[in-house]
Amino acid sequence: MSSTRQEPAEAELPDRVWTVPNILSFLRLAGVPLFLWLLLGPKADILALIVLVVAGLSDWLDGKLARWLNQSSRLGALLDPAADRLYILATLIAFLIRDIVPWWVVAVLVGREIVLGIAVLVLGRLGYGPFPVHYVGKAATFCLMYAFPLLLLTDGTYTGAEWFRPLAYAFTIWGGAMYVWAAVLYLIQLGGALRAGSPARLAQASGG
Repeated sequence: MSSTRQEPAEAELPDRVWTVPNILSFLRLAGVPLFLWLLLGPKADILALIVLVVAGLSDWLDGKLARWLNQSSRLGALLDPAADRLYILATLIAFLIRDIVPWWVVAVLVGREIVLGIAVLVLGRLGYGPFPVHYVGKAATFCLMYAFPLLLLTDGTYTGAEWFRPLAYAFTIWGGAMYVWAAVLYLIQLGGALRAGSPARLAQASGG
């Protein structure tokens, strides 16, 4: 559903830490090592799947609560995408070790994160904060967070594994493609920032 309402820029958000959405984000971050251990230690896939599903639900819930309770914050704007990326990276590492996904899929998606990490450092040196998450990136994360549980369900010899496989591959392909495309859009924004030369000039050019 489209909307003309604009999300507030990160610089306009208040400096609040102990809000309900931020607490949910902290708990989601704390689940990353647990999730990784469940996949690689006891290989308790069902429990790992539950952790991943709960993380996905909390990701949806903290955004809703931030709007409902008027508790948006700068920290929340950083924690939310950071938690998503950590779950994606942790899942990719575990799936690579367990041979659930091919190495080149991991290389592409991890390479994307490295490139964006360098871009954020460049923005910081120029005096910019991270750009807001693009809707393509949100859609990509949504697809990947569906793809990973489905891929986990394909890792087995039971009959149902064959049923889940086409759907898992579809979500992985679409999510991976949009994830890379979101990085391209981010780099285009970076190019605009470099041409603008300063945050003030970029804000003026965008009508801010």
